[in-house]
Amino acid sequence: MKSFRRLIYPYMVWAGIFIVIPMLMIVIYAFTKEGNDTMTLQFTIENFVRFFEDQIFIQVLIRSLILAIITTIICILIGYPAAYFIARLKPNSQSIMVLLITLPMWINMLVRTYAWRGILLETGLPEEIKVYIGMVYNFLPFMILQIYTSLSKMDPSLLVAAQDLGCNSRQVFTKVILPLSVPGIISGITLVFLPAVSSFFIPKLLGGGSYVLIGNLIENYFVTTGDWNFGSAISLIMTVVILLSMYFTKKFDYDKENGK
Repeated sequence: MKSFRRLIYPYMVWAGIFIVIPMLMIVIYAFTKEGNDTMTLQFTIENFVRFFEDQIFIQVLIRSLILAIITTIICILIGYPAAYFIARLKPNSQSIMVLLITLPMWINMLVRTYAWRGILLETGLPEEIKVYIGMVYNFLPFMILQIYTSLSKMDPSLLVAAQDLGCNSRQVFTKVILPLSVPGIISGITLVFLPAVSSFFIPKLLGGGSYVLIGNLIENYFVTTGDWNFGSAISLIMTVVILLSMYFTKKFDYDKENGK
C-alpha cells in the first residue's frame, strides 16, 4: 500500500505549482499596495475597502449572484424533467440520449459561445437575455447529467412499494422520487452556480461588453488596467462567496440526508 502512495507525489507537485503558489500570490497581491518591491511589501486592506465603498462594485457582485441564481433555477426547471424523461427510457435509449446531451460538450465552450453570438446577433434580443441563453445552454448538461445519475440509481422496488401502500403517481413522485433525487439536484446546483457566478467570457461575447459581471471586472483589472492588487482583492472576495455557497449547499444536502 505504501508503494502506491508514491503515485500521489507528482500530483502534489502539480497542485503546488499550479494551484497553491498562484493562490498565495493572489493573497499577497490582495493585501499589499500597488508597486511594492518583493523585499519591501507594504500590507494594507485598502483594496477591500475600495471594493465595498464603491456601490458600482457592489452592484456588479449582486448582478453576478442574481444571474447565477436565475441560471441555476432555469437549469433545474428544464433539467429535471429532461433527466426524469431519460431515466424512464429503456437502457439503450438512455445511452443515446446521454450521448446527445454530452455531444456538444466535446466542443470547447468558447467555440460554442461564439456560435451563439452569431445566432443571436440579428435577433434584436436584449443583451441580458442573450447572456442568459448562453449561460443556460453551456451549463444545462451538468444539471441534467447529475439529476439523471441520481434517478437512474434509484431502486425501482421503492416505487412499487409506494404504489402498493396506496400512493398515487403524484404522491410517488413527491414522497419517493423527488427526495431521493435531491443529491443529484444539489450536485447540479454546485456545478451550475459556481461557474455561472464567475463566468466572464459568456457575458463579454453575448452581452456586447455592456453587461459586466464580477468575472469581467476581475479580467479587466488583471488584463486591461494592470491593477493586480485590486483584481486579486476582488478574486478573494469572489472566492469567499463561492466557498460560502458551497458550504450552505453541502449543509442543506447533509440536513436532508439526516432528515432535519
